[in-house]
Amino acid sequence: MPYPLLQRATLAMVCTSLLGLSLAAHADTLPATTLRLAHVVNSDDTYHIAATRFQELLSEKSDGAISIEIFPNASLGDERTLLEGMQIGTVDMGVITNGPVANFVDEFSVFELPFLFPSAEAAYSMLDGDIGQEILDKLEGVNLKGLAYAERGFRNITNSRNAINTPDDLDGLRLRVIENEVYVDTFRTLGANAVPMAWTEALTALQQGTIEGQENPINAIYAFNLAETQDYLTMTRHIYAPALFIMSLPKWNALPEDVQTLVLEASHEASAYAREQNAEMEAEQLAALEAAGMEINDSPDLEAFQAAVAPVYEKYGSQFGDYLPRIQEALQ
Repeated sequence: MPYPLLQRATLAMVCTSLLGLSLAAHADTLPATTLRLAHVVNSDDTYHIAATRFQELLSEKSDGAISIEIFPNASLGDERTLLEGMQIGTVDMGVITNGPVANFVDEFSVFELPFLFPSAEAAYSMLDGDIGQEILDKLEGVNLKGLAYAERGFRNITNSRNAINTPDDLDGLRLRVIENEVYVDTFRTLGANAVPMAWTEALTALQQGTIEGQENPINAIYAFNLAETQDYLTMTRHIYAPALFIMSLPKWNALPEDVQTLVLEASHEASAYAREQNAEMEAEQLAALEAAGMEINDSPDLEAFQAAVAPVYEKYGSQFGDYLPRIQEALQ
């Protein structure tokens, strides 16, 4: 009889821990390895929390043999540039938003269909299960190595024009979205003037007023002080966005097997840590945003939003093979 899910997960954790202990006991035989990890956000963001925890874990597990150099704030380029650098081996690894990853492997967009996941726990079960791993493994087809799903979180809308309670309130709003067709079509379907652009460009556009709004999880809204340019925050929680620990496949293949094992183990543990930290910080961050002057609507008409995005499912539902029906069935 197969093990229940919880027993299998526990058994896997025990086996992984024992392997980690075994490798740690032989850490003095590991080759000295330095990996360059890049991301596009600042040191207050969940991505950096995940990256620094990954750095700490690898140092501990390898007794200092494996070191991670972190390059935040898009210092090595935007997310597309980082992914292209990983493909050719000029960037070792990064913590990357799921949306840009989907431009390299289409199936990643299935996770970001609007209002797909009812809760973070539902998203975690899908990402950490068979479906998530199947899609993660597809990155090898484009010369990348998917390691683990960290977290960007549930996305919410901010803007400087007006309060938002229904899709009608988005009409014509110049709203920055991720450079991903699902995002673009979702917000154009909702009536907004969706403008796809890199995050580094969006910050300047918000300050200059060339765009009026954006959509992001609370951790990013807080980390980038968007209360300075955005007056209204609406808790739509319209898309759950993973982040991914991704490595250059050529770099991964060049690592010894025992180093690969530690890198993979540390990426999973750092991802779990980032999720926990994100959940713990959200209430405090919302309070700080409200204190900074943001008007927060925590009860928009979600049924109206969900009904309005039906055409997005009609357009994209069949583009992801059987992944969407498999996910919907598992979520029932």
